[in-house]
Amino acid sequence: MEEKAMRARDIMTSPVLTVRPGAPAAAAARLLRIRGFGALPVVDEDDRLVGVVTAADLSWPASGSTVGEVMTAPVLSRGPGADLVDLATVLLEPRRHCVPIVSADRVIGIVTRRDLARVVGRDDGVIAVEVRRRLVRYSGHGHWGVTVHRGVVRIRAEFADETDRFVAIALAEAVAGVVRAHAETGPPSGDFQNAGGLG
Repeated sequence: MEEKAMRARDIMTSPVLTVRPGAPAAAAARLLRIRGFGALPVVDEDDRLVGVVTAADLSWPASGSTVGEVMTAPVLSRGPGADLVDLATVLLEPRRHCVPIVSADRVIGIVTRRDLARVVGRDDGVIAVEVRRRLVRYSGHGHWGVTVHRGVVRIRAEFADETDRFVAIALAEAVAGVVRAHAETGPPSGDFQNAGGLG
């Protein structure tokens, strides 16, 4: 059975505020400042993504310049099904403040570093404790091994069947901060018992 993971659609900001290339750069800068955004997708008359304009792009716009003259292009985008590991890899690149989410050539949302931090910024130990608590509540026993590294959860237990394993994954991925969960059959011993402060 396929393992599920959080996707761009689950954390993106939508609907998203966009600007046209012909908009005054000064007006875009004012919009970013008022809304507290770090960047805005730039779309053409058909609402297709053509670039991104960031606060850095707009730091010192020449008098009378347009968004199209200062924007960053081409721009890297992702689809709504992009996973959080992919998004995090992109957003960790220098000067990459956001990732527009595109479907059928239309911008349907945007993921920023702030959006990502909201779900993956929790301490791994805290996540491990919460995942194990949910598993114990579900099963009625404490025979679960849980490790977490950078939001990726590994669960080890003697699963009764594939459905039991799937439920464990689903419970783990419902915890805030979990990027993805994996489950394997086996005794919860060694590193699995000692990880995340579980003892």
